[in-house]
Amino acid sequence: MPLSLLFCHGWGFDAAMWDPLAALLPEFAQVRDDAGYFGGSAAALPSGPVLAVTHSFGTMRLLAAPPPGLAGMVAINGFDRFTAAPDFPGVPARVVDRMVSAVAQEPETVLADFHARVGSAVPAGEPLAERLQAGLVTLRDGDLRAVVGQVRLPILSLQGARDTLLPMGLRETVFAAVPGVMRRTHPEAGHLLPSEDPAWCADAIRSFAATLA
Repeated sequence: MPLSLLFCHGWGFDAAMWDPLAALLPEFAQVRDDAGYFGGSAAALPSGPVLAVTHSFGTMRLLAAPPPGLAGMVAINGFDRFTAAPDFPGVPARVVDRMVSAVAQEPETVLADFHARVGSAVPAGEPLAERLQAGLVTLRDGDLRAVVGQVRLPILSLQGARDTLLPMGLRETVFAAVPGVMRRTHPEAGHLLPSEDPAWCADAIRSFAATLA
């Protein structure tokens, strides 16, 4: 069966973030997952082999519940752990702690601050504080490094050299447990690589998909 694409967005976004990139990959059947931060619903998973295309925290969401038929993953600005640990150069947990505390009372403010930092617009719709908070807790506490090492999944990591959200050490260390992980870095992009240069991402996805055929 032909390969389908499963798009998984990150925290504070919805499935519409994939519009620019998805439009450049018309040769693939496509499904977009939605975490429901703004009321969207999860999509039915495709049958047959699946190439996951994830952004940021969407990578952890995908790895926590990999779909049947998962053949590979292109992780854009993605990671298998976010917060710092003695053996991992991540983001200090206190940064996420503050967001966890604030989002229950002021989800609009937390979202506005976050999107201003990464240079994007807050998605349309009513933010669901409970889901946003649950996502932040998983972002803070989650560690899928052992999981990704066990599944032996072919992975292409696409990072932006100007990503102000993910430290360089994190970007260079993610998926370290995966033998043969492929890495590419866009010299000009930040944390919104799928929308900053969708053509570059589409070419990378297309080339990686060809290796899975």
